[in-house]
Amino acid sequence: MVLMEFSMTPLGEGVSVSAYVARCVEIVERSGLDYRLHAMGTVAEGELDALLALLQQCFTELAADCERITCSAKFDYRRGPAGRLDAKVQSVEEKLGRKLKC
Repeated sequence: MVLMEFSMTPLGEGVSVSAYVARCVEIVERSGLDYRLHAMGTVAEGELDALLALLQQCFTELAADCERITCSAKFDYRRGPAGRLDAKVQSVEEKLGRKLKC
């Protein structure tokens, strides 16, 4: 199973890019992949092919009307079952003995 953290931002489209982020989040939701949106990007969990396809779809969506796009993506592969989006945070919470803000 793979975790992919990514951030895709159009350049030259103004100070706020939340409308573009919302367009990508719609694509992420339609994908059916488990994901978490945070202040600086999105983390999705799935098989590598599905995650790469998701990245491509988001890029294609923004490229339709954006002259320039930056994208950063980070992948974390680990054999085993899904559920690492929550399990990784829970592991840290157990070691701290308390819940974290997420």
